[in-house]
Amino acid sequence: FVRLHTRVWIPDPDEVWRSAEIIKDYKEGDKSLQLKLEDETLYEYPVDLQGNELPFLRNPDILVGQNDLTALSYLHEPAVLHNLKVRFLESNHIYTYCGIVLVAINPYEQLPIYEQDVIYAYSGQNMGDMDPHIFAVAEEAYKQMARDEKNQSIIVSGESGAGKTVSAKYAMRFFATVGGSASETNIEAKVLASSPIMEAIGNAKTTRNDNSSRFGKYIQIGFDKRYHIIGANMRTYLLEKSRVVFQAEDERNYHIFYQLCASSSLPEFKDLGLTCAEDFFYTSQGGDTSIDGVDDADDFEKTRHAFTLLGVKESHQMTIFRIIAAILHLGNLEVQGERDGEVCNVSSEDEHLSNFCSLLGVEQGQMQHWLCHRKLVTTAETYVKSMSLSQVVNARNALAKHIYAQLFNWIVQHINKALHTTVKQHSFIGVLDIYGFETFEVNSFEQFCINYANEKLQQQFNSHVFKLEQEEYMKEGIPWTLIDFYDNQPCIDLIEAKLGILDLLDEECKVPKGTDQNWAQKLYDRHAASQHFQKPRMSNTSFIVLHFADKVEYQSEGFLEKNRDTVYEEQINILKASKYQMVADLFQEEKDAVAAAAMQKGAPRISVRSARPAFKAANKEHRKTVGHQIVKILNLYTPVNEFEERVTVAFIRNIQKQLQERNDPPQLLLDFKHTFPVLFPFNPSAITMDSIHLPASLNLDFLNKV
Repeated sequence: FVRLHTRVWIPDPDEVWRSAEIIKDYKEGDKSLQLKLEDETLYEYPVDLQGNELPFLRNPDILVGQNDLTALSYLHEPAVLHNLKVRFLESNHIYTYCGIVLVAINPYEQLPIYEQDVIYAYSGQNMGDMDPHIFAVAEEAYKQMARDEKNQSIIVSGESGAGKTVSAKYAMRFFATVGGSASETNIEAKVLASSPIMEAIGNAKTTRNDNSSRFGKYIQIGFDKRYHIIGANMRTYLLEKSRVVFQAEDERNYHIFYQLCASSSLPEFKDLGLTCAEDFFYTSQGGDTSIDGVDDADDFEKTRHAFTLLGVKESHQMTIFRIIAAILHLGNLEVQGERDGEVCNVSSEDEHLSNFCSLLGVEQGQMQHWLCHRKLVTTAETYVKSMSLSQVVNARNALAKHIYAQLFNWIVQHINKALHTTVKQHSFIGVLDIYGFETFEVNSFEQFCINYANEKLQQQFNSHVFKLEQEEYMKEGIPWTLIDFYDNQPCIDLIEAKLGILDLLDEECKVPKGTDQNWAQKLYDRHAASQHFQKPRMSNTSFIVLHFADKVEYQSEGFLEKNRDTVYEEQINILKASKYQMVADLFQEEKDAVAAAAMQKGAPRISVRSARPAFKAANKEHRKTVGHQIVKILNLYTPVNEFEERVTVAFIRNIQKQLQERNDPPQLLLDFKHTFPVLFPFNPSAITMDSIHLPASLNLDFLNKV
């Protein structure tokens, strides 16, 4: 029985949810509900008698606007969205708690809530004593590290463009302020100086974010026994190398390319052969090369200043800029030959070839030859074979990506060197900022890798929010019924297990004439029965994965080429022989950087649980497949129990502000589901209040039946 005047939420195609009031008593068995909308419109709401479901109940007005979602009587989609909307639009509050989680809405503007006096105001305060804020989460992590002598980690997650990088940056600013010391090392300033450098070389404009991080990073800030910052270390994950050679419409390459082009008129850069970004293929494919409100030349000065602050010598800085300029010239090489022909060449008169070779200090004749030829080795002989036009273009692009990736790693290593300390580390706080879940009109290999990483992150989130919280309840003797939470392991297995999507992709890459379409067909044959895999009705080249956040259709075209990412040994050998020592050093045989980082003194023990056997090293391709490396990285950083017990994790979930900027409530709902899907395992309604089930972490012991 539902009483007269009860207020409810009903679905709406435009606003997602609309408020209504019941104007006639409802009895079980009635086929409809008589409602009145807020604009006085009468509405008859059909009731699904089989499902026995009625609309969601609306919270009393006195509860709306709470700074903690767990204080709401009814916690469901419309209640959460309405509470966030009221807080943001009526009170300009971008932060809201949900138990142990901080939900942050990206306002897309600078707010005066991050100054030094705000940091000091939150320092020393308990988490619930002041308004929700990133500084409150950071203070809680800092306090627990000092009080409990436990290492801490803050995980910042959310969809693309949600403001994750900014949140991570403010957290680090808090630690640099409250954990600063009087020493002459100025380590806290160096920690902050790493941000503009990493944004320059690792961030780019996308259709959803003008400053999107195209890599993941984990920054571990070390403290001594007095809890002063003594050093830091950064690990990076999954740099989107393909962006170096291709950008979609209305997107840009990495900021550093445009910063350098905007500063090319400076006297020290006259030998780089650069002009405006519109003149280079690798920086003009997206169309508009500028960003509203961004001065690339001014940002470049900030990047250079940060390099200097971190102790990167002027000569090394100039070599970095020479390499970046060389990549742009490589993209402008004119490859001559018939599209379907087996022979092509690059003219020795090509100005961009000359600039590329001179900037990198390599022999032009050798590079000209090996850009268009490859060496084949059989058991009986070794011979040289000409490459087709498409093979040359693919090889050129792979070389450009490899050069940039090696430079990126070099810069990260030197940042870590500047942040390293010989003082013994007593404890640390880690901040993880990783790709947000992505789904576009056209989704390719890049989105697949990003969303796979988010599946792994979501698994860690589920484990912490549900598993550890339940253990805490049982430890304290609180009456508790164990709940089954959503487990996305089947989706992860679909991707990474033997004969999974990535395994079949690697196998197809080994086939001499393997194609994207053949690989897609193998996926259809193998995974047709999977609950997380679908074949689109109107396509034989696409596939659908049902991720934790959304259903995403991927276009298989380009998967094989991007996964191979083939760089030929002959080209690498030329770069190794560069007359510039730094260039030559970039391409020496490097050990696995991830494994090396894990073996550093003081680093936590980690277990490698790869779902697939290791591959044998490929001599000519100079790398394992991209898919193999991704599986290795994501499984490598799964902590063992001992480490997990020593680290307390705080979560920050960011949601994009869609209400004002885009006037698109359905998109806001989609974004919220992407970034916070674990909130709603069930759908309580007006008629099913007896069967409400909520996550353990929400601590809703006070929830009373209406």
